[in-house]
Amino acid sequence: MAFETKEEILQKILEMTKPNCPHCNTEMSLWEVPEINFSDGLGWGTPYMFVCFNDDCPSYNQGWDNLKENMEHYASYRCINSPGSSNFEYMPVFSPSGGKGQIIGNDEIAMRESFKEAMKQGFSLLTDFFVAGDWDEIMKVLLSPEYPPRVRLKAAQMVGDIGGSDAVEHLVNYKFPSKPLQEAVDSAVQKLHERHYTRECPYCAEIIKKRASVCRHCQRELTSC
Repeated sequence: MAFETKEEILQKILEMTKPNCPHCNTEMSLWEVPEINFSDGLGWGTPYMFVCFNDDCPSYNQGWDNLKENMEHYASYRCINSPGSSNFEYMPVFSPSGGKGQIIGNDEIAMRESFKEAMKQGFSLLTDFFVAGDWDEIMKVLLSPEYPPRVRLKAAQMVGDIGGSDAVEHLVNYKFPSKPLQEAVDSAVQKLHERHYTRECPYCAEIIKKRASVCRHCQRELTSC
């Protein structure tokens, strides 16, 4: 059984016509469902929904009085629609700004599309460089903050797989911005040492042969290390 990713679901929803709220006839907004559920804890059943965020919607305005009178809560509700469904339901909100942080506007959609394209191009480049054995170009991708994190993570793995012995120098002298990326680079450095039978001198940190008894850089004896 094939499962769709969030990106695939979002792409299908973007091709849909947004419904209008049945209470105010305003076009509903595309909304990303938060990880924390509002109601029964069973989940929404979809990562995205359509929600009416019109503050002049009569249903939303009447909701404040209805919930205060019947449930003694200061809250209201927004009209919601599950993509592909003709049913309209409601979700609670506890302030006028409630839920608005998850609205997906046109600018965010464009940004996501740009990010997805950068991922596609980055992985395509890495594949070409890996097949060509060009670890130096893969290193450039790894060191460039212009590429998405997942592309740089893959680049780190590739450098560990095919990088030359001098790749270690580039990696140990560069500070990476995130813990996962730094861990991937540390793993690549370890793999490079294993592949090229090298290690760092414990005194001067220069790269030396694993079996060396004297560091060729600082001339310190290593027999006891």
